[in-house]
Amino acid sequence: MTLGRYLLVGIRVALTVEVRVFRRVPRTRAPLALALGAALAVPLALTPPSAAADAYTVTPLNFTVRAGGRACTIDADLYRPAGVDRDHPAPAVLGTNGFGGSKTDGSTDAVGKAFARRGYVSLVYSGLGFGRSGCLISLDDPDIDGAAASRLVDFLGGTRAADDGTTADFVTRDAPGDPRVGMIGGSYGGALQLATAAVDHRLDALVPMITWNDLAYALAPNNAVGGRDVPGAFKWQWTNGFYLIGEGQPLLQPALDPSRINSLACLHFVTEACRTVHTLNTGRYPAGRTAELLAYARRVSPVSYLDRVDTPTLLVQGQADTLFNLNEATATYRTLKARGTPVKMIWQSWGHSSGRSGPDAGELDLTKGNLETSYVGRRVLAWFERHLRNRPDADTGPAFAYRRDWITDPDRAYATAEHLPPLSSTLYLSGDGKLVDERGKVAGGSRGYTNRLIPTSHSDSSIAAIIGLPDAPPSDAEGTYLGWTSAPLERPLDVVGAPRATLEVVSPKAERTQNSSDAADKLVLFAKLYDVAPDGTQTLVRRLVSPVRVPDVTRSFTVTLPGIVHRYDRGHRLRFVIAASDDAYFGNRGVKPVTVVSGPRGTGVLRLPVAGS
Repeated sequence: MTLGRYLLVGIRVALTVEVRVFRRVPRTRAPLALALGAALAVPLALTPPSAAADAYTVTPLNFTVRAGGRACTIDADLYRPAGVDRDHPAPAVLGTNGFGGSKTDGSTDAVGKAFARRGYVSLVYSGLGFGRSGCLISLDDPDIDGAAASRLVDFLGGTRAADDGTTADFVTRDAPGDPRVGMIGGSYGGALQLATAAVDHRLDALVPMITWNDLAYALAPNNAVGGRDVPGAFKWQWTNGFYLIGEGQPLLQPALDPSRINSLACLHFVTEACRTVHTLNTGRYPAGRTAELLAYARRVSPVSYLDRVDTPTLLVQGQADTLFNLNEATATYRTLKARGTPVKMIWQSWGHSSGRSGPDAGELDLTKGNLETSYVGRRVLAWFERHLRNRPDADTGPAFAYRRDWITDPDRAYATAEHLPPLSSTLYLSGDGKLVDERGKVAGGSRGYTNRLIPTSHSDSSIAAIIGLPDAPPSDAEGTYLGWTSAPLERPLDVVGAPRATLEVVSPKAERTQNSSDAADKLVLFAKLYDVAPDGTQTLVRRLVSPVRVPDVTRSFTVTLPGIVHRYDRGHRLRFVIAASDDAYFGNRGVKPVTVVSGPRGTGVLRLPVAGS
């Protein structure tokens, strides 16, 4: 695809990709639609706001801040509910846009409207490098984006004014200069919350949605356990789409603030971000440059600073998400929980891969204002009631909840638990292509596949939906993959979480190159799980795949697959596949045939987290 075509795709992405799951709404103060029907009852009584609650004022504000060594303007809107003043203060909610959006997109201004109608002071703004805000795009760097957001907390705390002199003396305070404030937002606006909490401990509640834990994993995932120091397979479609949104800003926003211009080599991102994307696009990962790439991607990611986050956090992640899968939120959840930060997690249905249809019926959709009418919305309201309004009777729900898409009744769709299901079911890869439940049933044998110079497997295209084309069904070309299929299930099997597979492969060509100074010379493969119906129709669960750069083909290795919530119905069969390529990712350098040998004494193992086992 030419650069011109990429720019056109980037423009479409900018208008849709981060906000498409919310859908655009007119920028008015009209009442937001509401209807009753939460999936699981939360004891706290949450009723839709009355018509009188629609009254609020919206004041456009600018703030001049220093970020990344530059002075730049933040473009914001302040939503102030009627009746809120110095003598009758209210807690605040702070929010910003997803990548490519601004304070005026459907999801961001919906935050301002929705929470102002419920009595919260709301401050929504265009993130650095987007909309009419200045400065470079710095990927939610806590020292830049987090520090800029902290200046807005200063405003809510009454210690600084907007550029026009406006002050906020009507926000509830815990101490002088310390406002009662929470944050909410999705994707780019989700990681920003964690970045802000790492540098500003005045925040009282966070609700990061469909966001990342580790950009190195998100952009070039390597799902080999212990493979943290080696980039996996470059997720070129998603990454280049976002990159071209950023670099194409003159086409999207006329009369750019000079603080948003970097250089001819890197127009609108900070230099390190451009260097990272350029390196990934070369497909070559020499040791020194690889270390630099990983260090930068992780430095600006929650994975590196969660030990500084003590703000109560409600994580909401999407099951339909090939950009930031459930493993991202799980990693954040486990880290925060281990350090004692109050944290809970919900897996909802929609994410970046939900396409143009948006949230399923009954799911949270901020553009519809259905906070009281959706399970996730009620949990968000309870979270803010508890932590922003200090209501001890607000039941914030269980530690973990997940949506079961096989249940159509929205009142019953969410299941809850105090812990994620453990790996409790084990299957073995037999030499005859079967997936068996006992090691003694494993037949001896060997089978092989090889990659071609072009990708031969398809899982998901982030570009197809964006440019208005239907996505092709998942597929694998004969001879370029291996599959193992179970017997028909005698009863339904609910897989909830991230399966793991331990494998051993033989690849003499890969063995000869894997110790070179370039990590790209290691073998790449893609693991995935299909659901095979009785009629033979197979479905790639949520179109998710698990790229892995094999650490050492002379030893067994373990692969963590993306987390899923999926019911394998009675009569259906599980199918585990390893493929040589995937057209959404960069693959192997050169042709590297692979053989898998199985026998009762040594074979691959697939372990599943099964709910209710």
